[in-house]
Amino acid sequence: MPKNFSARGRRLALTRRHKIAIAGVATLGAASLAFSAVPGNAETTTSEAASSAQAQIAYSSEPIKGVKASVTDQLAGASLKAEQIQAKADAKKTAAKKAAAEVAKKKAAARAAAKKKAAAERKAKTASRSAKRAAIKPAAKTYANNLDGWIDHALAIMKQKGIPGSYNGLYKNIMRESSGNPSAINGWDVNAVNGTPSIGLLQVIQPTFSAYHVSGTSTNIYDPVANITAAANYAAHRYGSIDNVNSAY
Repeated sequence: MPKNFSARGRRLALTRRHKIAIAGVATLGAASLAFSAVPGNAETTTSEAASSAQAQIAYSSEPIKGVKASVTDQLAGASLKAEQIQAKADAKKTAAKKAAAEVAKKKAAARAAAKKKAAAERKAKTASRSAKRAAIKPAAKTYANNLDGWIDHALAIMKQKGIPGSYNGLYKNIMRESSGNPSAINGWDVNAVNGTPSIGLLQVIQPTFSAYHVSGTSTNIYDPVANITAAANYAAHRYGSIDNVNSAY
């Protein structure tokens, strides 16, 4: 029994060693087969793969830098584009303001020209009216050829010459001296005796008529208006006014 047991033990021991040896041989064989199956440039390919991996690891930061640069460029481009758009908008606003200013300037010039033209037209019309008025002389006032007309005409001349007197003052003296007859002559008083009879409406002698004759009237002593104005002028110098004469003067 012991012999048989010992033999089994040895067989078991050998078997384990054999298994280990066989496993080792198998491993070496597999490695040999694997090595023989790799192409001749396998070493080179392996080296290149390693190099490629190292290269990727070594330069893996470059694409990030490139991305950053690209983003920066895009932002810069967008900013530039925004500035260009704003510049165009500002240019349009400036052009619009300039155009509006030009329009306002033209309108102001047009208004000024229209105002100046209107003023010139008004001035021309005024000058034309003045010329027409100057060309059209007012018609001379006419007076009736009677005592009232003669007195009224004489009063108008007296007013122009500054000779005082009224219608009533003239009328009362005319009626006392000549009864309103412009051809009346006094042939009996002292003046007649001296050769200078009293003549006309207010019985004026020739020397007095000549001395106090009013310019613009007739030089004929029988003229009613000339006679009245000369007598009123004499009475103004001697009595202050024909209105103050109530008797022979």
